[in-house]
Amino acid sequence: MERIEKLLSQYREEMMETVQKWVRIPSVKSDALPGAPFGAEAKRALDTAMEDCRRMGMKTESFDGYAGHADLGEGSTREALAILAHLDVVPAGDGWSRDPFGGQRIDGKIYGRGTGDDKGPAVAALYAMRAVKEAGIPLKRKVRLILGCDEECGSSDLAYYMTQTEMPRSGFSPDADYPVINIEKGGCHIQLQGKLSKEGLQVKFMQIGERPNVIPGFASAIVYGDEAVAKAAEAAGENLGFPVKAEAKDGEVKIETVGINGHAAFPSHGRNAIGQMLLVFKELGAKGALLDLAEAVGMTYNGENLGIGMRDDISGELTCSQDIIKIDGETVETLMDIRYPVLLNMDAMVELIRMRLPDFKVNVLASHKPHHVSAHTELVQELLEAYHEVTGGEKKTIAIGGGTYAQSMEEGVAFGALFPGEVEMAHQADEYISEESLYQNARIFARAIVRLAGEKE
Repeated sequence: MERIEKLLSQYREEMMETVQKWVRIPSVKSDALPGAPFGAEAKRALDTAMEDCRRMGMKTESFDGYAGHADLGEGSTREALAILAHLDVVPAGDGWSRDPFGGQRIDGKIYGRGTGDDKGPAVAALYAMRAVKEAGIPLKRKVRLILGCDEECGSSDLAYYMTQTEMPRSGFSPDADYPVINIEKGGCHIQLQGKLSKEGLQVKFMQIGERPNVIPGFASAIVYGDEAVAKAAEAAGENLGFPVKAEAKDGEVKIETVGINGHAAFPSHGRNAIGQMLLVFKELGAKGALLDLAEAVGMTYNGENLGIGMRDDISGELTCSQDIIKIDGETVETLMDIRYPVLLNMDAMVELIRMRLPDFKVNVLASHKPHHVSAHTELVQELLEAYHEVTGGEKKTIAIGGGTYAQSMEEGVAFGALFPGEVEMAHQADEYISEESLYQNARIFARAIVRLAGEKE
């Protein structure tokens, strides 16, 4: 490993600059174009990454703008060691203090949407492969870096990819936490549709949220009322403990509330502005569907008030995040991101929601099953050794609520890239990755490659 360590040290500055370059491409999903199913910027991100892979001596192949891969070594694709990362990012959202697509380096950190989720880890994996290649390490199996462009919106990229080429059986995705995540909860997007009551507070319009996996950090609504309603809304915010601003004009009141952006897999780490607004509505006398949503969901994050709160000893607690809402004066439609424990039956959970909210239509728009890989596999044990060698950290497996690319493989796990004790910045304002963490990721990934794909001495 001495030769690999020396090479990675030499690459360090170039690696930082590559992350900056990739982050400066705003690869948020947009309207499809010919050859660019997720928009021009996502395609540009893929083309840029593939060019960098070729420049480092990898064999590359792209698949109609959906995804691409870069190979190190030869051998069976099915038995290759796969490393899966994504180039698409969620929208910047509100609350940034610097350019979300600027890739600025400040005080040892690189800022920008995608630095941690997932461009930075993808770059670290690429440079780890380069170091193994240039160190002349003999390989017993091919190593394949697979880069997708639609992870944040349902992974249709990999669905297409797997119709065009074979997916390796085993590998890891650096899109979560260390040490090794061998259990991922099941997940679903639940749509609720209800009719507004003619009694109580009347809401004219509200439309908040961009993605079902992003906790909104800002919400605004127009309700009918006067100066007294505006004052009552601000007083409600003071009583509830979060900022609310309200202004009355011409028989209408504009209400704004500020929360904290976050990832729907970790709803307790953010502060949901939609939930805040619903609680304000409740204080202002909302009835019917709005009151039901305030009481059944509100700012809770574990589904307890919705009747689905549960945890198990294998994968932990259910999480529930209300991330999109639209109110048009007659109806309310909201979308929730739910991550549920391995031992919970999704169909039964949906029936519990229907029982709790009988006046709503309840639709499942998307779902994925729980994923579990034994901690005793060679894959998991060697990844834990690679992590321990670099960090000295505990060799243990954990469960998360996120749904990563790891689920696309029979034996896939999430491995990094967030170290224990680091702040989770994915989907938040001022997302960043520290330069030292990026470098340590490359060191860990290089060891993982050698342990799992290198010829044994």
